[in-house]
Amino acid sequence: MLRSAGLFILALCVLAACTLAIAMRPATAKSVVADIDRHLIAITTDFSGQDVLIFGAVDQPGDIIMAMWGPQGDVQVHHKERVAGIWVNREAVTFGNVPSFYGIASSRPLYELLAPDVLDRYQLGVGRLRLKTLGADAPNVADFRSALIRERQRGNLYADKVGRVTFVGDTLFRANLRLPSTVPTGKFLIEVYLARDGQIVDAQTIPLVISKVGFGADIYRFANNNGFAYGVVAVIVALLAGWLAHLMFRRR
Repeated sequence: MLRSAGLFILALCVLAACTLAIAMRPATAKSVVADIDRHLIAITTDFSGQDVLIFGAVDQPGDIIMAMWGPQGDVQVHHKERVAGIWVNREAVTFGNVPSFYGIASSRPLYELLAPDVLDRYQLGVGRLRLKTLGADAPNVADFRSALIRERQRGNLYADKVGRVTFVGDTLFRANLRLPSTVPTGKFLIEVYLARDGQIVDAQTIPLVISKVGFGADIYRFANNNGFAYGVVAVIVALLAGWLAHLMFRRR
């Protein structure tokens, strides 16, 4: 509780500084200034998820939309069918540049702030992510796209609802975006948009790095850099564990 209170007080101080800076800005300065409470999140063996505090200030009243993107990569989605009582993979579709994580928050419902074509342009909302296929499109590619989104949402990697951006007065804002325990590592981007009169008038991108640390990180790096050796060690450890368990039960 003390740590959370301290972070909130620090955020308010930074927000006050942002407001002062915006008030004294030249004509070409930005209309929105934002930051996060930490730019590096360390994942240890007891990591159970964490909130990212995003805060900032605007020069004049408006609405704020935030989108957090995880590292992108190719993802293959399979369609399984039951054949002779066994589930087998049949059709498969590969999507390129799929974000491994996607979270979103706004000060008001998205449909009240921007027109559908603007929401599509900025990919604001899980249903508006441009998940493009690699190679020839399958006739039922929309079903594969929906299955991919559902799977990511079940793993808490894609937002199933829009979070809330809260304003403190007319110019200061803050929001929390939740990172689950299964969040991938890598470089994340948080995009903060200022919307007025149905248009995006300014934006800022904030980097965030999520990295494994400690003994778990050492094992992870060893497994990725020495796949064969890691497999051999894993088998030996499993055999030793089984042998020790056998000895213990024999003595009983």
